[in-house]
Amino acid sequence: MTVIAAPIDSEVAADQTATTDRASELIAAFAAMPATHPSRSRIRERAIEAWMPMARHLANRYAGRGEPLDDLVQVAVIGLIKAVDRFEADRGVEFAGFAIPTIIGEIKRHFRDRTWSIRVPRRLQELRLAITAANTNLTHSLGRSPTVTDIAEHLEITEEEVLEGLEGARAYNATSLSTPISADGSTELGDTLGGEDHEFELAETRAALGPALATLDERERKIITLRFYGNLTQSQIADQIGISQMHVSRLLTKALTKLRGNLDFAA
Repeated sequence: MTVIAAPIDSEVAADQTATTDRASELIAAFAAMPATHPSRSRIRERAIEAWMPMARHLANRYAGRGEPLDDLVQVAVIGLIKAVDRFEADRGVEFAGFAIPTIIGEIKRHFRDRTWSIRVPRRLQELRLAITAANTNLTHSLGRSPTVTDIAEHLEITEEEVLEGLEGARAYNATSLSTPISADGSTELGDTLGGEDHEFELAETRAALGPALATLDERERKIITLRFYGNLTQSQIADQIGISQMHVSRLLTKALTKLRGNLDFAA
């Protein structure tokens, strides 16, 4: 087994080296071409294709963080294209050393700008990243979870800013209102949210009604009480008070007009 594996490993390594060399030759040739060269567009496409494995590899490093891998690969390819177009071979830097930070930067910007459930200021997005990195570093150095004070001192910011960053981080992910919250799954998160309560408006009206009734004379208050609290007809009220139904109607209209005016004034 060992005798067979060694040549195979050597052959694979040789193929990889040849592929890398070919990719490097293509990017060097593209970078050296004048902008008006007729073959520049074709060589550019071949160079991008040759370096695609590196872009996919970098995208895979960020897989499993809530974003589809296909989307991350597309973002990595955008970074690769930018690196190809901006590369200057005469600076003495290998293309991989220039392209990798460019691609990773593009992926990180994607996470920073596109994956937040709620849009928050860029300052809070960057603060969240800084707090996350500080938390990781301090956990290793202190041997425990860092406090807000520890993070604030490490980042040289105030504790209020740390708390603001932690609060803003909650906007990174959102929970669906359809999420079950009961053991049997019959109750969803949306079921626990309150709705508009019209009783509050009625409570305010009841509170204002007492002072408004106090502005009526005794007979007007009695007619109002018998009509709306006793549910009597105008004829029944007329019999109790000893006046005509027509008179009751006029007094009732007059009393209601007063009440509406007082209630509108109170509002």
